[in-house]
Amino acid sequence: MEDIRDACQQHIFSTYARFPVAFVRGKGCRLWDDRGNEYLDFLAGIAVCNLGHCHPEATRVLCEQAATLVHVSNLFYTQPQVELATELTRHCFADKVFFSNSGAEANEAAIKLARKFSMDRFGPGRFHIITMKDSFHGRTLATLSATGQEKVHKGFEPLVEGFCFVDFDSVAAVEAAITPRTCAVMVEPIQGEGGVQVPSPTYLRDLKALCERHDLLLIFDEVQVGMGRTGVLFAHQHDRIAPDIMTLAKALGNGLPIGAMLATEEAAQAFVPGSHATTFGGTPLVTAVALRVLQMIAEPAFLQRVREVGEYFAGCLDRIKQRHPVVRSIRGRGLMIGMELSIPGQQLVSRCLEKGIVINCTHDNVLRFVPPLVVERQDIDRLVETLDEVLKEETA
Repeated sequence: MEDIRDACQQHIFSTYARFPVAFVRGKGCRLWDDRGNEYLDFLAGIAVCNLGHCHPEATRVLCEQAATLVHVSNLFYTQPQVELATELTRHCFADKVFFSNSGAEANEAAIKLARKFSMDRFGPGRFHIITMKDSFHGRTLATLSATGQEKVHKGFEPLVEGFCFVDFDSVAAVEAAITPRTCAVMVEPIQGEGGVQVPSPTYLRDLKALCERHDLLLIFDEVQVGMGRTGVLFAHQHDRIAPDIMTLAKALGNGLPIGAMLATEEAAQAFVPGSHATTFGGTPLVTAVALRVLQMIAEPAFLQRVREVGEYFAGCLDRIKQRHPVVRSIRGRGLMIGMELSIPGQQLVSRCLEKGIVINCTHDNVLRFVPPLVVERQDIDRLVETLDEVLKEETA
């Protein structure tokens, strides 16, 4: 561990405050460090490994495709990419898919598509996008500018022009922000980095109606909440509505880097050859694995289990709340759950790690639980028991 840490500090940019653990192996919901210590993972690589670490079926496809064809560029057709796009559109509102390498790139593509669509249809000057306070859309300059958190803006000014931020879960705030220059509204169906904020039941539906009334594109950022995380394949499907554009990443590759921007045929027509591109987007390697991941997660029985286990988890955390006054609220959907505290949460994260449980803290005081979707109830019981101990110790 010491050698790894020292080499990291010497040769890798210090853009992360890393925990003093070096993981070397993973399987299912478990990780092992370089000293052989076992950990129960309730972070899943930040909502990435939804099928768990080193899922045998995903690994099989990865090895087979790696021995067949890895990369040829998007100047040519490849079967895995087409099959994945076909399967994605079969499961949602979209007609077309653009593949990228990350969630930030998928959101960058969505921003560009919204602007290009508006330029083609309405002419210049209509390029502003309304996003939400406490949102998170990525670290590129445009997606950082679209993110409604001042702390990620600092030092990178001037930001990209054309974004304004309004309160999350307020359709009235969005409507008040619309001007003749507005072209789109961009929102996470549940805010992840913003503290696992779940909107009111009618919010997304009313937002959809508002966008239709003002002829605006509606963009759903499902980078963190998509791919079964909330108990349906895509989080907005709870509300039985459809956006014009949706972005995915994280769990789509179960650990391999892939992003996707999906759109209706009408919106997608704004991109023509030369409008947007990426060398590595949608390689045969990642799309072959992502196709199998999608097929497994999309199984109705799998999603039903996520909902059931999520309800069990939320109930267990609710009982923790009754025992510890520092717990203000439990919120979430499926297996994306936040525990808001009246005290900073980072120390609790460190104490859980010392006891072999991996969680994290977002928005300073919200413990975020996004375990692999294959988590078992006995794993949840162990997490809850550990959390109970840690809360007792830290608030004694």
